[in-house]
Amino acid sequence: MNRNIDFTTGSIQRGIVQFAVPLFLGNLFQQLYNAADSLIVGNYLGPEALAAVSSSGSLIFMMVGFFNGVALGAGIVISKCFGARDYDRLGKAVHTDIAFGLASGIFLTFFSVLFTPTILRLMKTPEDILPQSISYFRIYSYGIIFSVVYNFATGIMNALGDSRHPLYYLVISSVTNVVLDVFFIRGLGYGVGSAALATTISQAISMVLCIGKLTKEKTFYQVRLKELRLDGPMLREIVRFGLPAGIQNSVTAFANLIVQTNINTFQSNAVAGSGAYSKIEGFVFLPITCFSLALTTFMGQNLGAKNYDRAKKGARFGIVCSMSMAELIGVALFIFAPFLVALFNDDPAVVAYGTRQARIESLFFCFLALAHCIAGILRGAGKAAVPMYIMFGVWCALRVAYITVALSFVHRIEIIYTAYPLTWTISCICFIWYLAKADWLHGLEQKI
Repeated sequence: MNRNIDFTTGSIQRGIVQFAVPLFLGNLFQQLYNAADSLIVGNYLGPEALAAVSSSGSLIFMMVGFFNGVALGAGIVISKCFGARDYDRLGKAVHTDIAFGLASGIFLTFFSVLFTPTILRLMKTPEDILPQSISYFRIYSYGIIFSVVYNFATGIMNALGDSRHPLYYLVISSVTNVVLDVFFIRGLGYGVGSAALATTISQAISMVLCIGKLTKEKTFYQVRLKELRLDGPMLREIVRFGLPAGIQNSVTAFANLIVQTNINTFQSNAVAGSGAYSKIEGFVFLPITCFSLALTTFMGQNLGAKNYDRAKKGARFGIVCSMSMAELIGVALFIFAPFLVALFNDDPAVVAYGTRQARIESLFFCFLALAHCIAGILRGAGKAAVPMYIMFGVWCALRVAYITVALSFVHRIEIIYTAYPLTWTISCICFIWYLAKADWLHGLEQKI
């Protein structure tokens, strides 16, 4: 208990920050080992190999996004049980969560390995990078089960206020990934598939460490392997909370997949430049993700304990912190974009494309932060359907429609770049309208 943060007591600001900082560092290391593939591949194997890795990013997120959303739903159930001190239901939720994660990971691994070439061809992956894309994604697919189970396990830890141990395990897996990338590609001279192999091995290590921690922890939520089973009523509750987030992740990823398909219609330098930018943008998500997850756990625990005023104060604090940090990073990216893109590949055309995208999007990161934080607050409050509808309508349907129609008139890649800040801003307007209409800050206890 003393290793977990109880959000229902003590300083609101200190509790959120203490929880968010390890999340920030953990996501930083995760992003570093995601970027390691692109950095090493781009510098040692060239822009075509970098484009091959980049073209798989949206597809990978689409494959695992749904189940990660369901894992988030399990975290909401667990955090509410923790806040209400209902330890019997908490133990049942933890075991159902892990069992569902294992089943989901097995299914997703078989599916992705089997259909890799078909999916990449449907994405209109350029022919000059298709063989390398297939090699990278197929090898990565063998390790999807490790990624899925890891996310379910860390979701349990985060829901219980433990963001430190996921950090430790990510540090270990990140260092392993970078070392293996260098060893396979620079040391042994292997191709792009070895970068996926390094990621698979590192994900397996982090999963084993997480499951080992949960099985050895002598607490009321200790995982006992012989008790892993799908409890019907608990699974239905988990899916009720997690299905909207899962659907949101999937449709958003599908929309990004369509966006990536449009990017693939340009030359491979544009694909590589966009891929390099996406790795940089991943670092922008660090404060956004950590505060969004912190707010989901904070809201879940405090609403479970019926601390409504405390929940409202924490929501305001988290939003201000996330927006401020995201915008500061955006300004820095606007200034240093050429240097940062060149770290991945110094081809002038690649740098030009990546820099152009960075400078169109970076100053709007505060709106991206606002949207994610409000979505996190609503999920923690059990209203996950609201961000699902808004993000589906704006980030998916509107974004794809805008790109499709605009590109039919002007076939310029800047059309794709502008779609993101445009839809971030519109989604914020929708969220603010909903909160004002629901009298969120003045009537939370009547609305939840």
